[in-house]
Amino acid sequence: MQSIVENFRERILAASNSQTALQIQGGGSKRWYGQELKGELLETSAYQGILAYDPTELVLTARSGTRLQDIEAALAEHNQMLAFEPPHWGTAATIGGVVAAGLSGPRRPAAGAVRDFVLGASLMDGKGDVLEFGGQVMKNVAGYDVSRLLTGSMGCLGLLLDISVKVLPRPFAETTLVFALSEADAITRLNQWAGQALPISGSCWHVGRLMLRLSGAEAAVRAAKVRLGGEEMQDAAEFWISLREQTHDFFSQDEEQGLWRLSLPSTATPLRLSGKSMIEWGGAQRWLYSNEKPELIRLNALAAGGHACLFRGGDKSLGVFAPLSAPLEKIHQRLKTVFDPAGIFNPGRMYKGF
Repeated sequence: MQSIVENFRERILAASNSQTALQIQGGGSKRWYGQELKGELLETSAYQGILAYDPTELVLTARSGTRLQDIEAALAEHNQMLAFEPPHWGTAATIGGVVAAGLSGPRRPAAGAVRDFVLGASLMDGKGDVLEFGGQVMKNVAGYDVSRLLTGSMGCLGLLLDISVKVLPRPFAETTLVFALSEADAITRLNQWAGQALPISGSCWHVGRLMLRLSGAEAAVRAAKVRLGGEEMQDAAEFWISLREQTHDFFSQDEEQGLWRLSLPSTATPLRLSGKSMIEWGGAQRWLYSNEKPELIRLNALAAGGHACLFRGGDKSLGVFAPLSAPLEKIHQRLKTVFDPAGIFNPGRMYKGF
């Protein structure tokens, strides 16, 4: 693998010297995410393999090009999992892509986001130097927590090499309950339940039905089921996979319309926007297909205390991610300059001019 790393270094140094942009790609399963890709392709899929996995310590370290399905297969042998349920969107998805995209699945409100599970990472910067951050333990306080900063950075700061993540045991029991509720009533009910000792590990509201997943010890799941009522869902595992992988019928809308991802306070009332919607994460993540003007969608999300991202499809020239405030933009620019002084890594993938 050292020869692959040296090849990465040569490509990066040559690109820095010639001011040539590089688009970093693992399996390519998330190429559509973010702004338009630019530059020469730098693939990481050959740099793969699990470097260390200690089930008793709940820690796994792998090279960035390691396929996500291979990691999950190794974890399944010990009845463990990546608790944040990262979406695959294809069999070629890699752990590097998971961290770079920073996207989590239905279990995120209960377990935490991707960055909460990243313990350490090594990165090759724009000078070809390998930088190491964090480690393989949760209580790591040496310096800045850069490994988590890299989560969701879309490859704009450098080339991820090795990544250490925390893993968790699979729950002993799991069931999904279904309730007939309006959007407003579902949001109210979810927030009431969030303040109670209930083993909720996933929620989704769509067209008058609220799906609630319970996970944990058998006694806890059984008691919650009796307490909450509702109808038990058959083939629930397939439903949650379809939600994570966005193969559910809701996500088959016309992409020209654009799929918006709204991050809002869970208590926010339904927004007055036309279109088709779906709610996840106890009300904190809301999906929307709408013909409303992007400015209006973003203003409504901002007024509710959140922000809106043009997740898939639509007119990307308007900007995919929510605009940054002046102070935040300055921080982003400084980080970019430190890690990638020549500006070669995925330029413009997150924001134009960055």
